[in-house]
Amino acid sequence: MTATAKQQEQGTGAPLELVVRTLREDDLEVADHVMRMAFGTYLKAPDPLGVFGDSDYVRTRFAAAPACAFAAELEGEVVGSNFATRWGSFAFFGPLTVRVDLWGRGIASRLMEPVLKLFEEWQVRQAALFTWPESPAHVHLYQKFGFWPQQLTPLLSKPVADPEAVEYTTYGDTPQEEQGTIVEATRRLTGEVFEGLDVEREIVAVERLGLGETVLIHEASELSAFAVCHCGGGTEAGSGTCFVKFGAARPGPSAPERFERLLDACEALAARRGLERLLVGMNTARHDAYRRLLARGFRADLHGLTMLRPNEPGYNHPDRYVIDDLR
Repeated sequence: MTATAKQQEQGTGAPLELVVRTLREDDLEVADHVMRMAFGTYLKAPDPLGVFGDSDYVRTRFAAAPACAFAAELEGEVVGSNFATRWGSFAFFGPLTVRVDLWGRGIASRLMEPVLKLFEEWQVRQAALFTWPESPAHVHLYQKFGFWPQQLTPLLSKPVADPEAVEYTTYGDTPQEEQGTIVEATRRLTGEVFEGLDVEREIVAVERLGLGETVLIHEASELSAFAVCHCGGGTEAGSGTCFVKFGAARPGPSAPERFERLLDACEALAARRGLERLLVGMNTARHDAYRRLLARGFRADLHGLTMLRPNEPGYNHPDRYVIDDLR
């Protein structure tokens, strides 16, 4: 997720004595303020700082992986930040933000450097980002680093209704001695979606930080679908919302039915927690999954653009039933 102005990367103005370093815990308040002002300004919000309400991206992503969070520092002051996320053989970055009065000074490009270095060290099969489809400047910026635009990724939501009865369990309710087995089962499932894909980081972070819950659907003794959900304020969801950060159904002839059961389970979790809205991201290349969301009453709140490096579909295929938005 990015929030730079149209002139962000034109390099205008005097050279900056900029330091790019690992983000520290005592940077988080300033980094969060910069992030909210950047997005709020770009989106022309009446109150830029209120653009995300009490949802949180900076602190949650830092807490999940501090070594993957980076700050741009100018004259001892944090003026921007960027976050890298690794899902096994797949990685993405964001939010990448820069202080509004410094847009157009090349800082975003500098904040790309440590992230791209990590991607090379991790030897990921594919890297990605989520940006604004209406902004030629954003697309141009990331094309310079080898990322190419593909399909739209709408962020869709619906009011939580009383769900149909569905059987599911959760990672949090699993005995601790069995949680490793569950993580391995999710790894096998995501490996069928895309070789090497692994969202253990998200499952463990949600549990460790108390951000929500991971929903598990089993067929007999086999994991057939799961979803990592953020719930409520102080998470990426925000008050009243259940946000599916990642979800997947096992590929195969029964994948559509598994996906439907997973959506039922996510809505049941939201209802159980007293939340009012269910929020998901869906790349439109996963056409049948996207169509099924619309049939359930999901409607787009905004449209993002997925950019990928190398320029290959990855797991964005019509027969893949995956929820994400890479913000």
